[in-house]
Amino acid sequence: MSVEIKEYLAKGAVVLDVRTLEEWNEGHTEGAEHIVLTTIPLEIEKIKSWNKPVIAVCRSGARSGQATQFLTKNGVDVINGGPWQNVDEHVG
Repeated sequence: MSVEIKEYLAKGAVVLDVRTLEEWNEGHTEGAEHIVLTTIPLEIEKIKSWNKPVIAVCRSGARSGQATQFLTKNGVDVINGGPWQNVDEHVG
């Protein structure tokens, strides 16, 4: 998993945190984008406009897994990074 995260970060991937605002406010990866899982379908054009690979993260990996499935179906180059701390240790 972390090898894939490193590869995606090296390609300039955007970290997409899909947790709730409360969870985000408790801590998140510096420079990450925050779009709550339930609003991702409404934000798909914004996500596509980044024109970059995406690493989806959440608290445990379940919600980011759902986001990854949806984004993949919509043509986004995305991996499930699992818990946000998995990515955080590779950033900065």
